[in-house]
Amino acid sequence: MSKVKEKMTEVIQSQPEDASYEEIMRELAFERMVERGLKDSRSGRVISNEDMEHQIRSWQK
Repeated sequence: MSKVKEKMTEVIQSQPEDASYEEIMRELAFERMVERGLKDSRSGRVISNEDMEHQIRSWQK
């Protein structure tokens, strides 16, 4: 089994038995976002909090 399928299986199996399709999909998406963020961080693709604050303020105008 590929590493991706193994991780997806792990996330799915960690959900409660009564988890809905939407809840499982949300957990899988969250796991993917965390993995992408960690990869970006390890690769140095980060910005400072000040730069992020500036970007967010520019969206609010």
